[in-house]
Amino acid sequence: MRCMLTLFISLLILSGCEQSSESPPEARAPIPWVKTVVLKEATSTAQRFSGTLRGRHEVPQAFQIAGRIQQRFIDAGQRVEKGRLLFKLDTRDLVATAEGAAADLRRAEAALAIATDELQRQQQLVGRQFVSEQTLRRLELAEREARSQVETASARHQQAQNALGYAELKASNTGVVTEVIVEPGQVVGVGQTLAVLAEDQSLEVEVFLPEGSNPPKGGYLPLSSGEQLALSLREIAGAADPGSRSWRARYSLEGPYPSSLTLGSVVSVRLTQKQTTASHRVPLGALDERGQTPQVWAVSDGTVNPLAVEVIDLSEEYAQIRADINAGTPIVALGTHLLTPGMAVRELAR
Repeated sequence: MRCMLTLFISLLILSGCEQSSESPPEARAPIPWVKTVVLKEATSTAQRFSGTLRGRHEVPQAFQIAGRIQQRFIDAGQRVEKGRLLFKLDTRDLVATAEGAAADLRRAEAALAIATDELQRQQQLVGRQFVSEQTLRRLELAEREARSQVETASARHQQAQNALGYAELKASNTGVVTEVIVEPGQVVGVGQTLAVLAEDQSLEVEVFLPEGSNPPKGGYLPLSSGEQLALSLREIAGAADPGSRSWRARYSLEGPYPSSLTLGSVVSVRLTQKQTTASHRVPLGALDERGQTPQVWAVSDGTVNPLAVEVIDLSEEYAQIRADINAGTPIVALGTHLLTPGMAVRELAR
């Protein structure tokens, strides 16, 4: 009886151990859904630069004579028509010079009249042999010299009259005064720049490109309305700026231009460059900045893995990247901060 009781207790202990050794099944986490996009290859890179709106022709305005500025009729930013009066010089010395030149001309003309009358009178006496041929030749030379004096005095008088006209500086063309350098009372020299007049009918964007870069041939200027104005490279400086080591480039704008574009305004432009190596365009949400370098998450066989990329350019919604990845590869577009390498995912229908 005692043996049977011992055997029964042993069976109960073994049964309890087997039950305790069985663990409940673990609850498996559901595989998350992710939104993906197909990687697309970009044919060009759009780089963002800040530029300044300039006129195609910027003409320095200067006097052809020296003098003291008496009046200024313009201000910076003012739009003027061709022929508009810009500056006026003090003309007192110019008037005195013109009056002296006029007096010299009258004196020379009087001397010529006397020499001409004398020559004609003596020519009549030559036929009667009252005057020698030598005397007649002397009178002819005197008359010729008096005529030369008249021509010289006339030229000086014309120069003095021109100088009076040059005392008023008028706009050489229609445009906007971008800069005024001098003030009334200032003495200026011949050819000294007084103001800069820029034509506002042909606008350009002046951009400074970094040293060593290949200047893009074109691009566009985005407007607040959502439209874009095309840009084309017109000229590139022959040498780098000695201070900044940047290269000045001018890009022509294809009009018509909206009224919001004014000379001197700072604008943001996109300059496009053909790619020598493949690049891709991805949404900004696809970039993951958790690693040492930016990365995207590629989806393959139901799992995700990170791929390091090089960011070339950023816009408001998209990024231009360069990476060792083929176009057509699906990548995660949102929620990349929640992913881990080798994590199983399910793609939402694209």
